[in-house]
Amino acid sequence: MTASTRLLRPLMRVGPRQAIGLMGGSFDPAHAGHAHVATTALKHLGLDQVWWLVAPQNPWKAHASDFAARLAGAERLARATTAGDRLIATDLERRLGAFRTIETLRALQARFPATRFVWVMGADGLVSMHLWRAWREIWGRLPICIVARPGVQGRALAAPAPALFARARLPQEAARELAWRAPPAWVYLRAPLVDLSSTSLRAQAGRSPK
Repeated sequence: MTASTRLLRPLMRVGPRQAIGLMGGSFDPAHAGHAHVATTALKHLGLDQVWWLVAPQNPWKAHASDFAARLAGAERLARATTAGDRLIATDLERRLGAFRTIETLRALQARFPATRFVWVMGADGLVSMHLWRAWREIWGRLPICIVARPGVQGRALAAPAPALFARARLPQEAARELAWRAPPAWVYLRAPLVDLSSTSLRAQAGRSPK
């Protein structure tokens, strides 16, 4: 058994015809906005599961809360959603030693070549996605689902990444086709908005934004 196989063993129940959403972030802390994005993608795309990839350290943030505490908070929130066991918080990136999204995607697609992965994110993350390492490769590796977030729709859709791949956008009514489309392919889901962020929760708790 290879080192990569040992690290991914807890996820080996994934079947070859399953569609899995991948949602990365610090989850510092996990909150209802994360759950809203994940469950919206589950519903509209017909995904089998969404994995929350709790980052060991977000490269855009100098500091983050204790990893075990962030993972535990994400696990509690995931269990509390109506999605049940279809929403899974995981320490996969820490076990892989992956600090960038592209590293995680390469590892997962190498191990599960027959599984359909979809990157799931809130529209607020789309604004700066063109600053991510190998962001064009990410768009070329898997379909992307963007869920509307308060106050950013105009900036999100005008950002460099969606502008470059404008012709690859699917209408919302075709969202269930997304997981089975060859990338680049993406959809923007307009759904009831949840006005909550990790930054606002940290501020309410008296912690500095990170």
